[in-house]
Amino acid sequence: MNAPGLEAAQLRDRVEQLAHRHGISQWDLGASCSSDTSVQVDRGDAKQMKAAQRSAITVRVWNGDGLVGITSTSDLSDEGLERALSGAREASAFGNPDDTPAFSPLATAPLQPLDQPLHQPRNILNLLETLKDAERQLLGRHAAISTVPYNGLAQRSSERIYLNSAGACRQQAQTTASLYLYARAEETGRKPRSAGAVRLAYGATGLDIAGCIDEAAERTISHLDYAPITTGHYTCVFSPEAFLDLIGAFSSLFNARAVLDGVSLSTRESLGEPLACPFFNLHDNGLHPGNIGASSFDGEGTPTQRLALVEAGVIRNFLHSEATARSFGVAPTGHAGMGAKVSVGPDYFEVGPAGAGDPQLAGQAGLDHCTHPGPLVVIDSLSALHAGVKASQGSFSLPFDGWLVRGGERVSIEAATVAGDIRTVLKALIGFEGPAKVTPDGVCPFVWVEGLSVTGEA
Repeated sequence: MNAPGLEAAQLRDRVEQLAHRHGISQWDLGASCSSDTSVQVDRGDAKQMKAAQRSAITVRVWNGDGLVGITSTSDLSDEGLERALSGAREASAFGNPDDTPAFSPLATAPLQPLDQPLHQPRNILNLLETLKDAERQLLGRHAAISTVPYNGLAQRSSERIYLNSAGACRQQAQTTASLYLYARAEETGRKPRSAGAVRLAYGATGLDIAGCIDEAAERTISHLDYAPITTGHYTCVFSPEAFLDLIGAFSSLFNARAVLDGVSLSTRESLGEPLACPFFNLHDNGLHPGNIGASSFDGEGTPTQRLALVEAGVIRNFLHSEATARSFGVAPTGHAGMGAKVSVGPDYFEVGPAGAGDPQLAGQAGLDHCTHPGPLVVIDSLSALHAGVKASQGSFSLPFDGWLVRGGERVSIEAATVAGDIRTVLKALIGFEGPAKVTPDGVCPFVWVEGLSVTGEA
């Protein structure tokens, strides 16, 4: 938005006056702005230094027939807002009568406060020196680590607003920072090996830079001693990051919009039906303290909440917007975007056992995974999720980085693909190991799955 620190209440009054002038009685507005600074380096030199300010404003107007028109702008002046309102009103004549969103009944409900400290941005040259030093330290961890081809240090200050003509007035400001280091190691006569790590914080001064360097180095070095794997079926251990990636790729299972559009494995009748083993729980919790950049409300102004998707292996709820919730006869869940046809999506997954007495495989996994006699495949990270997942069919075939454990020894896998069906995977879980790990995408322990198909390199 043009003016940092813009007051939502003042903006709402202005839009209301302009709407009244044009005879518009029902409208809403979503706006966001951000100031971003980022740097990348290449062997001690600046590769890219970038700063940008972005703003986006979406205005929706309902006409007398209840049809919705939508426009976008970046101009918050009275003239710009007036043009947006007029354009949305004209577009409403072409609205889809079979899919008409309405105001969320929870758009004026109280919000749960979030503990999100605001940080002052650091100078871009300071960011550059910090990243140069991180790259230098990572390169010095092992003689084989020759480059850190993918890296970045970024910070953002942002603000979100939701307003509507029924009195909703939401506003949230936040700051975030991120660090990404992806190392590449090469040894004579051997294939290059790569791995990385990421850290998030509310500000650049809060980033765990040392931890990011340690993790990137440890993961990369652990893949230097590699060997091929024989194709077959293996007990697999998914790292928290890998399992969250897999669940995220099949999040349409719990997406009410996808259910209504017929592109989900679930149907209306899936609620209350078993999906996974009886000790599996899955929640979506955008309010989790580990969710850096959490939003207190969604694109329709509905408060963010913790929602049980799967409890004791049974599907309990879907993710909803106002329109999908109205179709199902339930309340919106706080997972909507904003548009003429509103999108729905997850916030932050929590994966774990359904109770204290459920299967735990303590002491068998961790990063070493060497106490299990094997054969055991540890899946550290998955690749090609967009190409290797058929979400509407449930199948996946994904390259991965990981290790083979046999006789207590762990060896990196040269190249392999894991394949299966998400419904089979969720019913083939044999336990969780260790405490849940907080990651950028959610909270999850190590997850053990029986009998997955692993194909080695031919």
